[in-house]
Amino acid sequence: MKYNFKKILPLSLATALLLTACDSQLDLNPVNTIDASSAVATSGDVEALLVGAYDSMGDIDLYGGNIVRNAELLGDNGEIFWDGTFVAPDEIFRKNLLVNNDQAASMWLDAYRTINIANTVLANLSVVTEANRNRVEGEAKFIRGMMYFDLVRFYAKAWTDGTPASNPGVPLILTPTSEITEQSKVSRDNVAAVYTQVIADLTEAEAKLPVSNSFFATKNAAAGMLARVYLNQGRYADAATAATRVISSGRYSLVPTEDVFDVRVNQNGFNTAEDIFAVQITDQDGINELNTFFGGASYGGRGDILIEDAHLDMYQPGDQRAELFYEDGGGVYTAKWINQYGNIKVLRLAEMYLTRAEANFRNNSAIGATPAEDLNRVRTRAGLAPIAPANLTLAAILKERRLELAFEGQLVHDIKRTRGTVGSLPFNSPKLIFPIPRREIDANPNLTQNEGY
Repeated sequence: MKYNFKKILPLSLATALLLTACDSQLDLNPVNTIDASSAVATSGDVEALLVGAYDSMGDIDLYGGNIVRNAELLGDNGEIFWDGTFVAPDEIFRKNLLVNNDQAASMWLDAYRTINIANTVLANLSVVTEANRNRVEGEAKFIRGMMYFDLVRFYAKAWTDGTPASNPGVPLILTPTSEITEQSKVSRDNVAAVYTQVIADLTEAEAKLPVSNSFFATKNAAAGMLARVYLNQGRYADAATAATRVISSGRYSLVPTEDVFDVRVNQNGFNTAEDIFAVQITDQDGINELNTFFGGASYGGRGDILIEDAHLDMYQPGDQRAELFYEDGGGVYTAKWINQYGNIKVLRLAEMYLTRAEANFRNNSAIGATPAEDLNRVRTRAGLAPIAPANLTLAAILKERRLELAFEGQLVHDIKRTRGTVGSLPFNSPKLIFPIPRREIDANPNLTQNEGY
């Protein structure tokens, strides 16, 4: 979520969280001497800080764009081409990251900054009004759970690679950090522990969040994210069940293909009936960094990511999704991010159908619906003929997922969980894992670096 951050408490966060409040009198104390608790003394303070957590999560290095872009660059095998001049994304595209890659560093830092804000909200729930307390707690845990899920997927071995209970994950920090001490120099928790925390946060979020909550996180957003987590772990019955909770809520519906993404130009973003959760962008607040890199120069972008024939040739004749591309300056680009003020979709109903279809197919079950029924809902929306249940294969489901969710940040994660390959690289290649930022290793001797760095 992106909101005008100037309307809430000013925040200055590096590793520490420094908060200040002022009134009509001159504040004689340096701002870094004010304890964080004094700046969140009321329910309004905490709720304003919560909006700051959404704002931080919508930073360009997170769900403002780059967390999606990086998953597509890292997982690409000839379907796109990086034509930009920035070194760090080029390293990601070539699967040859250096330990000082600034995109890897920025994503790590911004994710932990967001977690720290969420932790501060959770540490001050006692001052939140009883009427709002469950919602505030649920939103903060939804944000924290999302951030840890992305951190462990980018900076650690996949759940499908080896033993999660012994593979190093990322540090779990569950209380606010206001200064760097020896105690704050934590080590990496294992992958299984991080997933346990992610699931705990999202489960509690689903229990505490309302069904309707404006543009903020909802009960169904938490359930949808849980479905994504469970599918990543191969917990297929749980994934299908979580997806069913979203689908059966009846609050979402598939919209025509041409309406799924905001293909208008230079107009404020809007949500559709299909959107479960999206980062909000307007011409006054927020940056759609996906437009910056995936958009052509005529539409506010840099034109850095070109779509290759290898991807375009994947669409069957009559597939309306093949029309979601445009030519600009001699290159072909995805129209999903053509609007520089368009919202960034994080969870869509189509993903829930595809998740349930795959989970039920792998599990030989029909939780909520049969795999063919769910897959064909997405196919027929795209203008394609349904697949008969007897002809349905896992490969067909995975291809449909690739085409429907193309350039939405799922690529490398789907490759890892399905034990696929990226060119000659196997799913568990160290080259498909980000380095722990060098600055973190230098500052904290308890952190271990990933293999290959």
